[in-house]
Amino acid sequence: MRTVDYSPFYRATVGFDRVFDLLDSVASQSGANGYPPYNIEKAGDNAYRIVMAVAGFAEAELNVTQKENELLVTGQAAPTEGQEEKQYLYRGIAGRNFERRFQLADHVKVTGAKLANGLLTIELQREIPEEKKPRAIPVQAGNGQPALTH
Repeated sequence: MRTVDYSPFYRATVGFDRVFDLLDSVASQSGANGYPPYNIEKAGDNAYRIVMAVAGFAEAELNVTQKENELLVTGQAAPTEGQEEKQYLYRGIAGRNFERRFQLADHVKVTGAKLANGLLTIELQREIPEEKKPRAIPVQAGNGQPALTH
């Protein structure tokens, strides 16, 4: 596995250690299996969508949980009667249990999830608090009078 040395970045930045830890975490997860397949879409300036192919899973067998900056999607296939008795000649539909984790940026919240046609669609929205939004700061002239801003 290829590792990245972040020490030059540590020397030139302050307070970004969480970002580098996140990059290390994602790099170590890249070797994990690719099941179930998924897409991440940008649906607007502050809107995102994760679409996962979860064929064979019912709504009750899927769980979507957000805890702080992590989104956890799990699938637990419920055993059906007579499933052990089936003999497959070829089994191309996985249908196995899964756990998929996504790291979310600050202020990104899950706004909904729906299951249709074997696809689980998770809607996300970045909601920046008013105190974090950019604001204009008036520049005052040396005589105490506010200067003209453009």
